[in-house]
Amino acid sequence: MTAPTGRRRAIAKALTALLPLAPYADMENIRTDAGSVHMKTLPPTIAVWLAAIAHIRHMHTDYEKLLADGYDRDSARFFVIEQTNVVLTHWRATRLLDADDEDE
Repeated sequence: MTAPTGRRRAIAKALTALLPLAPYADMENIRTDAGSVHMKTLPPTIAVWLAAIAHIRHMHTDYEKLLADGYDRDSARFFVIEQTNVVLTHWRATRLLDADDEDE
């Protein structure tokens, strides 16, 4: 199920503000994830941030490889913070991932 139209607009606006230079294909995946049912109770800006971090982690870092190599989720996430921030910087994100961020 997709988000209602008003929420879709808010997600699109938050996505453009947060990641102004993200490639279209990445933005579409993040937009879809941010509008998913499990994100519907979150403010659009938070949903976009969480969807963006998850997308980058899975598609642009060694996260999946670390999991396959036996690292637990939290350790794998820790080890890809720098790679994640490189992508965020390249996309001119308005914030970066911090090691102290919880459950991202």
